[in-house]
Formats: sequence, structure tokens, C-alpha cells
Amino acid sequence: MQKIIHSLKGFSIVIVTWNALEHLKKYLPSVAQTEYPDFEIIIADNASIDGSKKWIRKNFPDIKIATFDDNYGYCGGNNRAVPFAEKEILVFLNNDVRVSSDWLHGLNAAFNNSEVAAAQPKLRADLQPDYFEYAGAAGGFIDQYGYPFCRGRIFEEVELDEGQYDDKAKIFWASGAALAVRKDLFLESGGFDEDFEFHMEEIDLCWRLQNQGHSIVYTPSSLVYHLGGGSLPMGSPRKVYYNFRNSLFMLWKNYSSVNLRKRFIIRVLLDIVAAWKALLSGKPKEWTAIAKAHIHFLLKMGKINRKRKELQQKRVSHNDPETMMRLSIIWKHFAKGLSRFQDLPKKYLAK
Repeated sequence: MQKIIHSLKGFSIVIVTWNALEHLKKYLPSVAQTEYPDFEIIIADNASIDGSKKWIRKNFPDIKIATFDDNYGYCGGNNRAVPFAEKEILVFLNNDVRVSSDWLHGLNAAFNNSEVAAAQPKLRADLQPDYFEYAGAAGGFIDQYGYPFCRGRIFEEVELDEGQYDDKAKIFWASGAALAVRKDLFLESGGFDEDFEFHMEEIDLCWRLQNQGHSIVYTPSSLVYHLGGGSLPMGSPRKVYYNFRNSLFMLWKNYSSVNLRKRFIIRVLLDIVAAWKALLSGKPKEWTAIAKAHIHFLLKMGKINRKRKELQQKRVSHNDPETMMRLSIIWKHFAKGLSRFQDLPKKYLAK
């Protein structure tokens, strides 16, 4: 068999941090020990006051530090760090990610396909390393109403990694915990939408890239471990607010015109059901968070509409991406009891 020779890409690993010295002490050494011939590490420091910069300069003097005057969050910190990057592939890596020594080789192989705009490694849980990690698992998808899930994780059901997703695959979105993307396409697409602040910004970016004719892929030969849950805890009303609000932002910006009205209306109705379910379950703060998400979406409609108009002009297809699952994951999971991605009917699985 003929051996495939991959050209080596250069990688700029960008790590946003804000007063997370303990994470840096635990996880940064594995990144610094990456075995790959062409990479750099850039710490995007969102005005930390915990001694992070001093510790990095002392222990890893070759690492670049981009220092900002405020906490710009994930989106703003990463966007502002990109001008410091000198390599052709950006890797946005959370500060609580531990990597395998050869992880960049798998990502490098993915980018030897010119159609690929972004890629994600296999994400396992740092505290339960035999299990997939919630935030990305083996690659992300959304259903036709915009609900995200993963190969290896549907809602709260996270699977044991038994090799069931050890195949390369096109996916809808790559996790922001470890997202590799071509720098030129990231810049052309406008980078992360800073109106999102937290959550779903990577799904929005990947949707935009697909609408412009590019592919997003998962590569199992690259393995990282993510702690997760550090920015906003699961079940936090603030997390609920951002998830619902940003989902509305993303759907209105990126849906194809042929599907926007019908599917958006159904999504809003499903959100109303979710809000009342939360209230009846004794979670009034969650009800309030969902209501606020919809109110704030309406207040920003003018700006979101302008973004949609600009993005629609860049589309290369009138249809939504082929990686969007033509089903309701809500129905499949809560009504039909489906809890594993591999149990989806074959006709729905992305090729």
C-alpha cells in the first residue's frame, strides 16, 4: 500500500485565559510538550491579576503573551489574539485542555484536504478519560431546529469511548474547546461574533464556513482531554440564557431563506415549551432566563438582520448544509428514548 505523505502546516495555538493560573499550571505543560515541528503558543490574557503572565514568562519564556486591557471573554479574546499568530492554522484551545503529545499530526492530516476549513480532535473528559467530553465528544451536529448534540453525547447522555467513532467524518461544528481553523478563512468570515459573548460562537462560525462552501471535519487520530464546566456551570440560569439567546442569534443569521420562517417558528414554540416545563419543574430562574433570551433577541433584531443580509450574499448554496440533521433530536431523545448517536437511523447519519 502506498504511504500517504502529508505536507506540514504551521499551527498557532491560541489559549484565552482570565485569572486561571491554576488551570495554566495543570494543563499548559502538556501543550508546551507537543511533539510537532512547526507550532507556536499564544496566551491571550484578558487582564488577569493572578500572576499568570509572571508564571508563564518564568516557566515558558518562548510562549507569546497577548495582553489585553479588559476581559473580552472567549470570542473577544480569541479575535484579538489572531493578529499575533504567524502560522496558517489557528487552534483555539481552552485553558483546561490536556493534549496528547502527537495531537497536531492528526489535525495536520485533516488540513491536507483543501476543502476543509476547520477540524476538531477527539475530546475525552479529563476527569473520566475513558468517556467522551460533553463539549465536543467526537464532533458536533445540530438538528433542523438548531439543537446541538455530538457523536458521543446527546443532551446529558455522554458515551464511553469504545472506538465507535474512530472514523474520520464531516461534522456540522467543531468544539470551541479545541477548534482548528484556517487563519485566512477565519479572517474572511469575520471571526467569532462577539455579540455571542459565551456559548455557540463556534457553531455559528462553522455554519458560516459551510454556507460559504467549506467543510468541517472530525479527526480521531488527534486526541485531547477537556476538563469543562469552568466558565459557567451546568444548569446555571446565566448559561441557560446564553444558550437560548445565542441559538436564536445563530439561527436567524444562518438559516437558508427556504427554511428560515417555518423552522424558526417551530423553534420558538419549542423554547416556550421548555420555559414552561422549567417553571412547572420548580425552576423559575430558568423560566426567566429563557424569557430574557427571547426579549433580548427581539431587541437586537435590527443588528441581527443586517448581519443576516451580509451573510446571505456570501452563500454558495440556497440550501442548509448537508451535515444538518433532518430530524428533531428533541423528539428522538425525549419521546423515543434515543441516547446514542450511533443509534440514529442510518439515513440521518452524515457521510
